[in-house]
Amino acid sequence: MKKLPIVALIGQTNAGKSSILNRMAKKNIAIVAREEGTTRDNVMATIDNSFILIDTAGLKDPTDDFEASIQEQIADAIDAADIILVTLDSTKYFNHKDAKISKDALKSGKEVYLLLNKCDLAESLPIEEFRALGIAPEKIFYISATTGQGFEKLKDVLPKEKISNNSDKLKVALIGRPNVGKSSLFNTLSEKQQAIVSSKQGTTRDINRVQIKYKNRELEILDTAGLRKPGKREVGIEKFSAIRTLAAIEEADICCLLVDATEPHSKLDQSLAGQIVEAGKGIIMVVTKADLLENAEPTNFFGEENAKNRTAADFLLDALERDFNFLPFAPVILTSAKTGHNVTQLFELALQIDAERHTEVKTSELNKILNDAIVSHPPAGLKNTRPKPKYIVQTDTCPPWFVVHGHDMGLLHWSWKRFLERKIREKYPFIGTPIMFSYRSDNKDNIDK
Repeated sequence: MKKLPIVALIGQTNAGKSSILNRMAKKNIAIVAREEGTTRDNVMATIDNSFILIDTAGLKDPTDDFEASIQEQIADAIDAADIILVTLDSTKYFNHKDAKISKDALKSGKEVYLLLNKCDLAESLPIEEFRALGIAPEKIFYISATTGQGFEKLKDVLPKEKISNNSDKLKVALIGRPNVGKSSLFNTLSEKQQAIVSSKQGTTRDINRVQIKYKNRELEILDTAGLRKPGKREVGIEKFSAIRTLAAIEEADICCLLVDATEPHSKLDQSLAGQIVEAGKGIIMVVTKADLLENAEPTNFFGEENAKNRTAADFLLDALERDFNFLPFAPVILTSAKTGHNVTQLFELALQIDAERHTEVKTSELNKILNDAIVSHPPAGLKNTRPKPKYIVQTDTCPPWFVVHGHDMGLLHWSWKRFLERKIREKYPFIGTPIMFSYRSDNKDNIDK
């Protein structure tokens, strides 16, 4: 099995990195605006199942704490990437910041290319003005994210091999914030297997992984922990390697989202859950350090008044249900790497979710559900036009994907789409897996997803 190579776009603000990512991904993933510094985080996309493209935030004033963290993201991108695309505005002369970015990229020993964006503009400078950056002339490309000029030549030097997972091996990734207990759970899982097939420790640029066998099924556990140097962790700043985590999500079949039983859930936890669902991966909510809840008062961790016959675990589960209400299909399990509580159960859940992800529903069953949904709750529309779903088919698995055909499907309200999903899950729960929908209008040349 091969992992998807990582290609990183780095450069100053307003060089057009986000537009380049959108052009290569063939959809608007990154926010594009004229103001500098729009991209405040790494934005990523898988390109043609051949590589992961990273759009890093622009380099700005290092005296600002927030901007310093952005520079760390660029350093992370250089460290984690297999190929680096230094991106400049071809209408401007390069400065010392551009020179530093290029120097840092070249020092990494990785494959480095220079992208001179906005070449469609009349004031674009000649290539000689950029050779002083030290990047070989044959590795310099004039491109235009607006018109697409130069992208065919650029694609010739980027990874082309499509990587598919045709193996029967089930890949399970441990995802979560730093210090949430990923390494401890990873080590405990490694000890709980029936037979170790092989074990390979990751390097600073790789994902830690161990291969095990459980009930005659080969599993590979991916761990994103321990990849950031402890000296880089600063008090009050969330240290999190989005690049390596995305690579793990993309590679995995099922993701265990770890949340600390003793800490409130953060927006980062919710963001991670959203990334897993958007990637169409199976998901398990794993509460770590659950042994610390046994004798704890609920007020210790959750700021709630203790109620009669209510435990700290009860309040925690309530909080999870509230904060992750967009994941009603995700199973929740309380674990303790210290005591081994429920650790083996993760293997059972992983196998169950894998089976759910491969479920194929008969078209006749789906259309019965669709018709019942229409009868019980007809979809609303505009004054004289109403969407009319006609039939539904399943087109894919892993994740399960359903296509609804009908008239004026673009008018379907999001609430009705959720209603249809709930009706399907009532009969086919698809535990631990998101299900995807497309809505196609036979009277219009459009697709609404």
